[in-house]
Parts: sequence; structure tokens; C-alpha cells
Amino acid sequence: MKKIICLFLLTWLGISLGCSSSSTSASMNSMSAYPSVSVSMKAGDPSVNDSTDKITVNFSEQIDPASVSGEVKLYRIKTGGATEEVLCTTSVDNNAPMQLVISRQDGAKLVEGEQYKIVVSGRIKSRTGISMASDFTGYFATNYSFNLGSEGIAALNGERSQIICISDIHLGADLAYSEFDRNGTGNGAALADFLNKVRQSPNVKELVIAGDLLDEWFVPSDVDTYQGKTQADFVARIAAAHKNVIDAFKNIINEKKIKVTYVPGNHDLTITSQAVESILPGISQARDVKGLGTYSPADRQELAFEHGHRYNYFCAPDPISNRSITNTDSIMPPGYFFTRVATTSVVERIKGEAVTKINPPDIKLSSTDASQVMLYYYYLSFKGILAGLPIKEGFNDKIIKTNIDGFTANYALSDIFPYQTQAGGPIDVNLYKGAQDNWDRRQEMNLVPVKIPVKDAITQAAYSTDLDDKSETQYFKNPASTKRIVVFGHSHVPLIKASVNNKSQKTIYANSGTWIDHNPGLSTMHFVVITPKKSTDSTVQFVNLYSYSKNGTITQLPNPQAITDLD
Repeated sequence: MKKIICLFLLTWLGISLGCSSSSTSASMNSMSAYPSVSVSMKAGDPSVNDSTDKITVNFSEQIDPASVSGEVKLYRIKTGGATEEVLCTTSVDNNAPMQLVISRQDGAKLVEGEQYKIVVSGRIKSRTGISMASDFTGYFATNYSFNLGSEGIAALNGERSQIICISDIHLGADLAYSEFDRNGTGNGAALADFLNKVRQSPNVKELVIAGDLLDEWFVPSDVDTYQGKTQADFVARIAAAHKNVIDAFKNIINEKKIKVTYVPGNHDLTITSQAVESILPGISQARDVKGLGTYSPADRQELAFEHGHRYNYFCAPDPISNRSITNTDSIMPPGYFFTRVATTSVVERIKGEAVTKINPPDIKLSSTDASQVMLYYYYLSFKGILAGLPIKEGFNDKIIKTNIDGFTANYALSDIFPYQTQAGGPIDVNLYKGAQDNWDRRQEMNLVPVKIPVKDAITQAAYSTDLDDKSETQYFKNPASTKRIVVFGHSHVPLIKASVNNKSQKTIYANSGTWIDHNPGLSTMHFVVITPKKSTDSTVQFVNLYSYSKNGTITQLPNPQAITDLD
């Protein structure tokens, strides 16, 4: 969106792409100008910049210094859109006569966490008498210089208002195969250090864990997850394996200065609230139906935090398909079984074992029946995933030990994959029989606001962009939703993007990434920071994305966004 705004701005100012500024101004007989800070045309969508002590306005012609006085104004925008002029000095650099430099009279930087409006008058002239076609007005916001030091962020004036969101930590019960802090040499110490700094920060008000804190899924297929014991025992083993991290969370909770809220993810969707409470006493939990939850702070109802698996065919709770097999209120979705096989593939390759690609028997679709077609798409989707998961075991080997969520048998890949008993005949499946037909009912039970067509749900689920798009369909374009900022986890792909809702108001979506040791092709140890507008006469709140490093360095990731109440 910012690229579109910039192109529009350049066109509006008389700058033509592919031409020099002088030839453009000559052909249009007017000057063009653009500031050194990124600006937006809309007060409700200010571009985000770091704070600066000067703004340079670049003109397409050499400026007549005599025409400058009083013709450039800088304003701070206050609550309700009122403006307050920032007293500035303007000067033309003799060594760069096409540049006009604007500085605060006191020489200080612009105040962080504020929104500004810059107005450059069309009365400014070039040395040859050319002026701009009209006034130029742009809007921008100055971002905070983020830190987690005990001294806090100076521009927040001691306010405890920030919300930090992390997700997809994936604490495992056995460090031999855990995705997080494997063998005790991964990201465990860094996360504990990060959490200790969060606890000491005077500006953090809330810490949100947007799912996949604990991991029941990333377990090799030949391992009995609970080791013949209970879920409570399993969770206790996780807490013991990651004692430094759990202790760091507990210290934050026990101090009671920062509210800590947990939202379920798919890898911990069957872990009960009692089990979570047993290792993190006093933690707040946001749950709606079993295995799902969405959190909106009581005083920030325009925000929504959830994991995002609610909208995924393979990861959303399935309270329908296997009840006749488990004879319990099981909700485990099909993605669980394939994650068990994926873990086996990872572990066996790490050990250097001889693994081979698994090739499920071919299926030939000969029916136009909608249910059969969807089951065929289901087959193709899982076949594509399995292609990258070689294992030493065979397709029909009963390698997946369960004893979880009502499942007690051992299962083979052939139990999960659709099959035909004769070429071109009916397609059937052992587990998740009829899931494609029950998808709409499953969505209703999982409180999905805007129904997702089953074909899209099956064929698009593997793409991280599909999850990102759900922020639009389920929230921003949903007339029943009032959310302006939405944060998901789940995909492990950190990002921030802006859009508009059906009321033409700016909206912001962020994904909080992951803290697993190795995030293929991407960085890891991410966190989102939401800083609301200041309590004193301010209009703008910020959404930033950062990464943490093992040496404690915090790095800002691209595309910070700001949102105002001026739409």
C-alpha cells in the first residue's frame, strides 16, 4: 500500500517516473518537491519514520531563499485532529540549493510516538521564478526507539501501556527431539533472557502467548507421547525440560505488573486449562470452544490475538469425524498424524538413518460427486506434503503410537490417506471419514465467522499467505467485526501488512513468527509490540515487529505501521 501511496504522491507532485526532475518541471512549468521522511496523503494512514532532528525537502529546481520564510509549516496532530504548530527554522543550503532544511528551533528531535503534518506552500519559488502547482501536505508518525531496558522508553514518560505478543515456542517434553532448545543448546537461554527483560521493562503492560506454547504434536511416531501416564504428567515433563523458560514466565506472572495471557494453538489444542495452570499458576487463558481462543484486552477491543488454526482444514479442531473410533469428545485434526510422521523424518535424518520417499498408491478420480472430488483434493494435498518427508518405515507400517485424545491404536500412513480398493472405484479413508462433508458444520462448531469453502480450505491450507488472508476475510472485510489490529501466529512467517476494512479505515495485520531453533529459510525469535496512543493528547498507535538474538540484540523487522483515530 505504501508503494501505491508513494507513486500517487510523486505523480501528484509533478514527478514523472523515467524522466529527470528538471525536464519534468520544464514540461509542466512547475516545481516538484518531496521530503526526506516518508509521508502519506491521509491523516488516518501516517507513514512511520524514525525520529529525526531535521527534515530535508528536495525540490526539482534551485530555490529562491527569499521566497522561503514562513512558507513551510510543521504541525503535531492532537486528539480529534487539532493541530499544534512546531516552531521550526528553515534554511537553504548554499552547497545544495535544491534542498530546504527544516529543524526545530530548539534543535531537538521530533517527539517519538507522535503524528505530524508537514505543509510546503506553493508560494515557494525557484531562482527562475517557477513555483509548485499547489501546496504539498503530507502526514507521518515518529516511531519509538524500542528497548527492554529497565530505564524504559523515554517518550512514554513511564506509561505501562505496551502489549508484547510471542507465539509458536513449541516447548517439548524431550530435548532430544524438541523443536525448541533441542539438546539444551538452542533458543532456551535466549527466551529466558528475553522474558526476564520483559519483566523488568516499566512500559510493558501485557504479554500475550498466541498459541503453540506447549507441543503435543512434534513427537516421533514411535514414541508414546504420555509414556503411559497422563497429560498432567506430560506437561510437568515439559516444565522440567524447560525450567528456565517456565520460571521466567512464572516470575512475570507472580510480580503481577504484567498480565500474561495464553491462547491455545494447534500443537497444544488438547492441553486443558487445568494442565496449563498446573505449570503456570495465575496465567490468564483466552478460550472459547475446545482447542481455540481469541483474546482482546478489555480496554483495547479493537485488537484481536489468536493462533490462526481455527481457519485451517488440517489443524482446526475436528469434533466430528472420529468420535465413533475414540468414543470420547476427541478433537484432534488430521494434521496431528502427519506432524508425527514429519517429526520421525526429521529425527531419522538427523541420526543419518537410511530414509526413502514414501509414495502412496495412486488414486484415479472418476466421479463428479462433490464429496469424492474433495476427498481427492485431500489426497493430493497430503501427498504433496509427504513428498518432502522421507522415512525408513513403510506406508503400511503401524508406526504412529497415539494414546492421546481418545486414540489408543497404532496407525499407519495408509490409515490416514484416502484409497481405492479398485482403480477408478469409490475413494474411501479410514480416519477422518466424511470430514470433507462435515467441514461447514465443523466451522460452525469452531465459531468461524465467515465460512471458508471446503475446496479452498483443503487446497490452500499449506500456504502461509492463506492464513494471512484470513485476517481480511474473517476480520477486516467482515461487516460484523470491529477489529482494526489482528495478530496471528501458526505460520512461523513474521510479517506486518496494512490494509483497509469495509469502512475504508486502515487496518493492520501482524504475524508473530516463532521461537523454534531453526525456521527454514527464515529468522527466528520474533515478537510483536503494540504501543497504543499516549494518554496525553495523542492520536497514533504503533505496531512493530522485532527479532531477538542470543546476545540480547533487538532488531526491528521491516514495515512498521501506525494507526490513528482520524479515519
